[in-house]
Amino acid sequence: MPKFFILLLLAGGIFFSACNNAEEKPVDVTSIMKDSTKFTTMEWLDTSLDFGTAKKGEKVSLVFRAKNTGDKPLYLYDVRPGCGCTLVDYTKEAIAPGKEGKIMAEYDTNKGSLGAIHKTVYARSNNSNHAQTTLFFSGTVVMGDSTSTAKHKS
Repeated sequence: MPKFFILLLLAGGIFFSACNNAEEKPVDVTSIMKDSTKFTTMEWLDTSLDFGTAKKGEKVSLVFRAKNTGDKPLYLYDVRPGCGCTLVDYTKEAIAPGKEGKIMAEYDTNKGSLGAIHKTVYARSNNSNHAQTTLFFSGTVVMGDSTSTAKHKS
């Protein structure tokens, strides 16, 4: 019986190794950030967005865009919301010169208060100045039902 489990574990390891080898390996941004020959320039096309008015219970979606203005691939990394009421996702693959990458933010009005809100999203990239960029979004949350979902895009 123990031999069966060992064979099963080995077979499973080979199967998962084969699957993992087929996937693209993530880029090591740490090594890129240590090599100034891999830095590029970029322009944030959106740094401050206003979603207008949303009803309490809605989820508001926003998109911040960044354009690679350099001649090397642009990588976004260390992208994080300023608080727990916002979720973020972003372009994780290389952004070619002349192309745009995105940071998508989703604000859950159930986790915030009524009235004017001002939130932040932080991002780093392999731009030549290494600075952390602070992106802002704002709007107003009013009373409403909790069954609707808002989509506000830039």
